[in-house]
Amino acid sequence: MSRASCAVLALLLYLAATVSAQSADLGPELWDRPRSAQAILAHPQLREAVAQLQAKPAARLRLAHGTRAETQAQAEELRAWLIALAVEPSRLMLRADAAVAGVRLELVE
Repeated sequence: MSRASCAVLALLLYLAATVSAQSADLGPELWDRPRSAQAILAHPQLREAVAQLQAKPAARLRLAHGTRAETQAQAEELRAWLIALAVEPSRLMLRADAAVAGVRLELVE
């Protein structure tokens, strides 16, 4: 690989890291019990992600999920809860990612 190719690759990796610089994996505790609006609002990682989303009008929240049907269903349920709690649907994205075991929140600016 040439130096130019290495430099381009390094730049692309840096840009990819800065695009979704803020992410958080949701642990299994959210899914171990029935969800409610109160439980969603009380979850510290969700509360922080939504606060950051509201502070940055151009940002979007990506809900990355594993490729299993269970994790896709969890991400879809979480999206529905966030919409019910007044997050604009256009600011939420779902994305299947084999590297994610559960559900990961990624703030994309």
